[in-house]
Amino acid sequence: MLDVEVIEEAGAAVAVLDPARSRILAALADPGSATTVAAALGETRQKVNYHLRALEEHGLVQLVEARPKRGLTERVLQATARSYVVSPAALGDAAVEPARTDRLSARYLIAVAARMVREVAELARGAEAEGKTLATLAIDTEIRFASAADRAAFTEELARTVVDLAARYHREQAPEGRWHRLVVAAHPLPRPPDAGPLPIPDTPTPRRPAAAPRRTTRPRHRTHARGGTP
Repeated sequence: MLDVEVIEEAGAAVAVLDPARSRILAALADPGSATTVAAALGETRQKVNYHLRALEEHGLVQLVEARPKRGLTERVLQATARSYVVSPAALGDAAVEPARTDRLSARYLIAVAARMVREVAELARGAEAEGKTLATLAIDTEIRFASAADRAAFTEELARTVVDLAARYHREQAPEGRWHRLVVAAHPLPRPPDAGPLPIPDTPTPRRPAAAPRRTTRPRHRTHARGGTP
């Protein structure tokens, strides 16, 4: 069972977004039958069986065991993952694209995050199919700024540092090199529901981020490398 499964097919997305089916998937984090799931959720076995057939059709649950029970065969199923996320790929041509989004807006960050879900899911699936590990990096932390001015100063210093690092390690013509996408992002933490109204801070005029080195050509294909390799 995967920790996270990314759903890329529209039909599977429709199936998992049904509230009853999402509850069944959560119940099947551990193996269970239509009977045990029905008892846990307070539903009829017939109704659970109907939803299980749809989930199995889209590859969201898998057969663990078929065992005889009172002259019948009881099918024990399990969800393919502990949690799911829907990729923008499921939306086809309507999927968000950073190139169609205002670079200085909050929506641009959403578009970049959505692109990352789509690209990393594709690469991870390919690497897993080849029995390899995909080399990735994720840094996740929280920081409290005393003022909008401090936030702006931090942003400017971080942008300079990233540009300097990229320039130091970027090798445009390396014969065995591989292109990587680097994303640096920050946003305010959501406030608890009982935190009261959100004060509106003074916001400096947005600045366009410093430009990192750009590639001159696009790779024609992707390869799946082991973790730590270029």
